[in-house]
Amino acid sequence: MAKAERSLAELYRDDPERADAQAFGRRTDSSRRGFLGGAGLAAMGAAVGGAIPFSANMPAGLIPAAMAQGTAAPAGAPPAAAPKGPQLLDFPGKAKGLVLLGDRPLVAETPEHMLDDDTTPTEKFYIRNNGQTPEGFTEGDAWEFSIDGEVNTPLKMKLGELKQKFAAKTYRMVLECGGNGRSFFQPTARGNQWTNGGAGCAEWTGVSLAEVLKSAGLKPSAVHTGNYGADQHLSGDPSKDVLSRGVPIEAAMEQHALLVWAMNGQPLNNIHGGPLRVIIPGFPASVSHKWLKRIAIRDKVHDGQGMGGTSYSVAIKPMIPGGKTDESNMRTMTSMPVRGIITNPANGTRLPAGTRKLALRGAAWDGHDGVSRVDVSIDFGATWQQAKAAEPRNRFDWRRWTAEVELPSDGYYELWVRATDGKGRAQPHVAGGWNPQGYGANPMHRVAVLVG
Repeated sequence: MAKAERSLAELYRDDPERADAQAFGRRTDSSRRGFLGGAGLAAMGAAVGGAIPFSANMPAGLIPAAMAQGTAAPAGAPPAAAPKGPQLLDFPGKAKGLVLLGDRPLVAETPEHMLDDDTTPTEKFYIRNNGQTPEGFTEGDAWEFSIDGEVNTPLKMKLGELKQKFAAKTYRMVLECGGNGRSFFQPTARGNQWTNGGAGCAEWTGVSLAEVLKSAGLKPSAVHTGNYGADQHLSGDPSKDVLSRGVPIEAAMEQHALLVWAMNGQPLNNIHGGPLRVIIPGFPASVSHKWLKRIAIRDKVHDGQGMGGTSYSVAIKPMIPGGKTDESNMRTMTSMPVRGIITNPANGTRLPAGTRKLALRGAAWDGHDGVSRVDVSIDFGATWQQAKAAEPRNRFDWRRWTAEVELPSDGYYELWVRATDGKGRAQPHVAGGWNPQGYGANPMHRVAVLVG
């Protein structure tokens, strides 16, 4: 093993094929891509902790999942291969194991194996703040919010009135941070370095936003919404909005768009936007404003904080990763890409010698087109097996899936999952569509297991 001054993860990030050669002696010329010679195979096997039954299919330049971010180095791996362990969140009401990505503002993601519930428990749900979390709310049903702008009858009402005047609805729906998957981009994009854990699927209870807007009487000039909350700017300046995003009126009128006061059958807690928030499924979760105080109906696309430029935007024409940004080539992200994850087994699982069948579980979801199928592979993508995906409870619910795979021998395996949406778009092998703020990265999820 060559002496490494940088970690294996850093070597793979900067020059994947050179990392192969330096760390494992892997052949990377075009005629032998993916081939591991005797010495290289032995080094690779020692690094991942066991023989690699499908080594002939292992792509050159692909960092083994056992050494990828978020996983401790396996037995036999050199010290340089061990990534730094994540910092875990310590927060009242939250489960142990959530990974802290930032404390100002507070941001924490849920590791994939903790998303193994059909309905994501509140204590396991990710946290994404943009400013200072409002504290000390005691109003409950006395919480007041307004709807104004391009409406015939501006509304100002308390939460208690909202509950009395409109019929309550409950849907199980995915809420996902626009930057989920950002850490998979190379080079690194700006922002919190999410893996796949900036998402969850909870039961949301509230009233139809469309019904409330209808009661206000939308004018023909109504084009877009603009949301405002009670959270405060990190600077403490009350004149600055933390975030003020919105959606086209058509999205606000969709039947699953809700004004929400309960999560998983309990009053919406403070960290998740209680007493009142808006949920606009399918879009980046930044439009689902927490601590909702006002919805302004605009006669043009909303121009609040977090709208336009590179904010929550992806490139129209592919750009050079890390290259100069042309804002005229950016469009606002209005739908989350398809994503599938393995929730059991967890990455780094060790199984008893002789294990030949392995049951897999996971979840798959997307923005607006639905998940059409889920496939799994145990041989580095050489062959695929379709998983059994349960029907969603309602639109915007995720699809829980299961599969059973057969392992030919003891050794190191990578379990890959690939979800495909209703328009035939599947997760790519690596994150594509680089953009400066790192939105839309959805490469296939890979989990390492060691048998024996």
